[in-house]
Amino acid sequence: MREAYRRSGVDVTAGYEAVERMKKHVARTARPEATDPLGGFGGMFDVAQLGLRHPVLISGTDGVGTKLLIAQRLGKLNTIGIDAVAMCVNDVVAEGAAPLFFLDYVAVGHNDPARVEAIVAGVAEGCVQAGAALIGGETAEMPDMYAPDEFDLAGFCVGAVEADERISPALVHAGDVLVGLDSSGVHSNGFSLVRQILFKDHAFSLDYRDERLGGRTLGEMLLAPTIIYVRAALAAKATGGLHGVAHITGGGFPENLPRMLPAGLTYRLDWGAWHVPGIFDVLGEAGDLSWEDMSGVFNMGLGMVFAVAPDAVDAVVDAVAASGQHAQVVGEVVHE
Repeated sequence: MREAYRRSGVDVTAGYEAVERMKKHVARTARPEATDPLGGFGGMFDVAQLGLRHPVLISGTDGVGTKLLIAQRLGKLNTIGIDAVAMCVNDVVAEGAAPLFFLDYVAVGHNDPARVEAIVAGVAEGCVQAGAALIGGETAEMPDMYAPDEFDLAGFCVGAVEADERISPALVHAGDVLVGLDSSGVHSNGFSLVRQILFKDHAFSLDYRDERLGGRTLGEMLLAPTIIYVRAALAAKATGGLHGVAHITGGGFPENLPRMLPAGLTYRLDWGAWHVPGIFDVLGEAGDLSWEDMSGVFNMGLGMVFAVAPDAVDAVVDAVAASGQHAQVVGEVVHE
């Protein structure tokens, strides 16, 4: 039967090898609450061990989008898993929850165990950065759905927070200060537009170099992993002055900043207050895009924005710095 399945394009033996290759990477993400080894029908996590009084579970799911095509062209697959984790855990921590566990889904046209291992190694690294256990997942070999060298990647995360410690728009007030956390570049949103501008409307090489890219090639800059802001956000929350969090993903500022604000309030950004990575200059020039166009699609150098009590700004900026990230004041919350 295995031979018949192999003739259809699915190699279950390769699947078994991929799982074995994953195990050492999954082991890096271990948490005591993740009680069962990899390989069962479901991943298990003992929430009771967290010791929360009134736990609220917060979940998030996302993929990496067409950034995967850049990774495939470069043949570099060991960082896109970080992106998959980041897109989920950054949403979860925006609600004030600490990520607990993660599951991944990898769909491939042909199961090459070494390629799958590289992808999952990145997922495991993202989980380590987020403090989440990688407790399960699925690798689906789907000939005819994907070409042999094509794949897709998505993930799912669950976090927990005390019910009375959740971050919600109700906490945000006019006069709160907006503190922005630097991004690493495009992160994982807007890549359909990126590819249209750079590779369809123009013929940029992934080896293209420009002084605006800070010594990196275009490919390296585009593939820079999405920053995982979990430690920074939880450190800021611990100061007691964090009122709101916006993860700047698809839709840029106008789509995401209002999600942390209550009715009747809006935001004002000081557009020159932070460093905008040079990749956005390259995209803007090549695509003849205005700042308004770009800030409605891309993060423009801010991967996460906090609404902070005015008297807690220094404490929050210092807490973010201690976590290894950089933050600065970028605006304020105002009445509409």
